[in-house]
Amino acid sequence: MKEIAIRENHLYNKTYSRGRRYVGRYIAVYVLKDLAAKRLMRENPEGKYVNRVGITVSKKIGGAVCRNRSKRIIRAAYRALSDELRRGYLVVISARGAIVGRNSQDIEEELSKAFLELGMMSADKTPKTEEK
Repeated sequence: MKEIAIRENHLYNKTYSRGRRYVGRYIAVYVLKDLAAKRLMRENPEGKYVNRVGITVSKKIGGAVCRNRSKRIIRAAYRALSDELRRGYLVVISARGAIVGRNSQDIEEELSKAFLELGMMSADKTPKTEEK
């Protein structure tokens, strides 16, 4: 399912100030119950609740190429975990300085840890990573 992006600045601010947060080494995740979830469910052709996702990367991270790579990696990690997440929330994922040079597996592991701690994913579902 395609995720819906958060486009309004007030939703970012509301999620930052009122939402639950997890701050890790590479990313910070903010989660808040979406008040418009019921309306979005009715508009959804599948009739399911959806999460609205926002990804932020500061200019402190690096140049445009570095920031866009970070956003791509975060987006891919979120997509890999999105089937296991609870629906009807505003999710803001913010990159931290240590994300530079990391691969998608590192980010996916930290994102799954964040969602477990925030109660977005059930504890019995383990992340989709292969052990060597």
